[in-house]
Formats: sequence, C-alpha cells, structure tokens
Amino acid sequence: MRDRFNRVIYVGKARDLRKRVSSYFLPSKLAQADLKTRAMLDATWDFETHTVRSDAESVLLEGKLIKEYRPRYNISFRDDKRFLVVRVDLSEEWPRFRLARFKKDDGSRYFGPYAHAGALRQTLNFMRKKFGVLTFGRGAPTERELKSSTYQVPVRLSETSAEQYRERVAQACEFLEGKSRELIAALEEQMHTAAEKMDFEKAAELRNMVADLRSTTKPTRRFTRGSLPSTIDPLADVQALADALHLSDAPRVMECFDISNISTTHVVASMVCFRDGVPDKNNYRRYRVRTVEGQDDFASMAEVVRRRYSRILLEARAANSDAAEFSQENAFEAVARCEATASVAELGAGKRGACDTNEKQAQSYVRLPDLIIVDGGKGQLSAACRELQRLGLH
Repeated sequence: MRDRFNRVIYVGKARDLRKRVSSYFLPSKLAQADLKTRAMLDATWDFETHTVRSDAESVLLEGKLIKEYRPRYNISFRDDKRFLVVRVDLSEEWPRFRLARFKKDDGSRYFGPYAHAGALRQTLNFMRKKFGVLTFGRGAPTERELKSSTYQVPVRLSETSAEQYRERVAQACEFLEGKSRELIAALEEQMHTAAEKMDFEKAAELRNMVADLRSTTKPTRRFTRGSLPSTIDPLADVQALADALHLSDAPRVMECFDISNISTTHVVASMVCFRDGVPDKNNYRRYRVRTVEGQDDFASMAEVVRRRYSRILLEARAANSDAAEFSQENAFEAVARCEATASVAELGAGKRGACDTNEKQAQSYVRLPDLIIVDGGKGQLSAACRELQRLGLH
C-alpha cells in the first residue's frame, strides 16, 4: 500500500489479495478495526501487487520489501535479521554445509534464501545421513565425525579420501539445486510401505521429512525491483496461451479489463495492455464508471468496453483521409486498413526521415487488440461481447 506521496506504508501477503483488501473496507470490519488499521486505511492512496508461485516465495518477497522500504504500519521483518542461506566453501579440504544469513563475495557457493528455518535444518540432517557430508561446525572433521556412519553411507570418513568426499559434496549440491525428485519419490514409497505395515509413527516421520525436503528444494525465483521474474519467457507464454485457447495466431496485443467496487460507490475499472507478452504500461487505462448507479458489474463492464473501442473507431476515422471510403467499410475492416496505413507510413518515414501530418495521425491511434480478456464470469463476458457486436467488432 502507498500513500499520496507514493511512499510504501504497508506490505502484506495473502492467497486471495482481492478478498483481503476488499475486506478492509467493509463497514462491519471498519467498525471493529483498531486505531492502527484505521489510520493505515485513511493514508492509503494506491496499491501495488506482485504474483508469486508459492507460500515460500511470498514470505521471501514480503520480507525483502519490508526490509527495503521499512513501511510505517509493518511490525514483522523490520529488524536486521535475514533469511537463512546454506554456505559451502569448496576451497576447504573437507567442505561443510553451514547456515548463514548473508551472502558474501568470498568464493563460496550459496543456496537459498529459505523461508522455513526448521525445514532447512531437517534437510541438512537428511543430507548428512544420505550423502555422508559434514554439516555445521568448522574446520577438519572431528574424531566423532570420522568414525560415524549410517546405513545409507556405510563407509566412514576416516576410510574416505578428500577426492571421494568431494564427490559426495557435489551430489549434495545437486540435491539442494532441486534435483531431488527420485529421492523424494523413494521416501514416499517408504512412507506408504510403513503405513501398510501399520507403522504409523514411522510413516508420519517420513511424511514430515518429505514435506521439509519439498519446502527446501522447491525452486524459487529471485525478484529484482523493476524486472520480471527470471522464469518468465514472454513469447513462449503467449504461444502457450494461443495453443490453450485454440487461436490461429499468437495474440501479440492483449487488453484485459477488471471492475472494482468499494462498497456500492466509487465504481472504477482498469485496463492493462500486453504486447508480445510484456506489459505495455504506456497504454494502461483507468476508467471511472459514469452511467451505472450502484453495484452492477455487468453494466459497468459494458460501459468500459464501449468507451474503449468507440474511441479507437473514432481515432481510426480521424486518421483516415478518405471519409467516404471509410463509411463503406465495416468497423473491423476500416481499423485494419488504418493499421496497414500506419505501418506503411512508419516505413516511409524511416526512408525519408520525416512524414506528413496524416501519416503521423495514422500512427498515433491505438490499434485493436488480438485478444480481449475480462475478469469475471459469464455475465461480464456476455456484456463485453454484446458491446463489441454493436460496434461491429465481433
């Protein structure tokens, strides 16, 4: 949440942000809210959202943003305490897997950060038993560590060379990188076997271990302000969307509409635009619903779609130098021809170094999207389609 001066005043997370944020403004909730919550709501001017894939990512991102901005109305995560990371110094003769809170430029390998400290410690204990690697502590192996062995790694460290031990470390590193599917599947099989033998205590222990390993080894994304998460491939995502919707071509331009209500007043709409799978923020729009009284999402969606694409048609008519010819075409053909005119004008301008006023007008209007998305159900969809049909665009 941001105030009127664009300062971050609160950072929070939820599985359903829309439900959580809207609940703040319900009269019944406002009557029971404490002074801090009321002051926060009075100061809130705008919202900014980030979508993540898991609870662990949401905890990490929440902590990162709170430490970066130190919002006034946040209490948790305001200290200097950081999330845990796993550090292994491969320059040591016997590398150990240790816990740290800061990543340093010291040549060591770091894994994490991890949101759940308890699950991380259990994972390191599992790695010690499974791979026979050293965890925690410092320096060379102690006498007890040299003599220790498990049923999974029967060869003691005292009988292992440094080169052989490094092979164990490499396997453990791959495990932390997320190559754990086979190990987790084996543990799940052992869990089911124990349950069939009525050994529920053992099955519960294995179940908890599987949950800890999944929590620790599940890939997470690093978020850098102003950039997209690294796992996103816009063009591939657009093509996947086209395949899912059975479209003949990938939608290069998409426009998405949503209606927001605060109680029964202040009905507003937002439209976001994507080009080649990337947000085109210059073409984002906000609409204040004018003709609808009360809370009517269907009528509000119809008004916004009508206003948006009526304007595109008017801009296309203004950009067309031959109004008579334009009047003989349907709306879709007219706008398509103006788009082609804009492309030719742009190419000609590149060759001549300049273009006349009509060509600039042809380039200035907003083109029709390849795909329109409305947030809602059948009612919102029907309202949007009905308006497009009236405009001759559907």
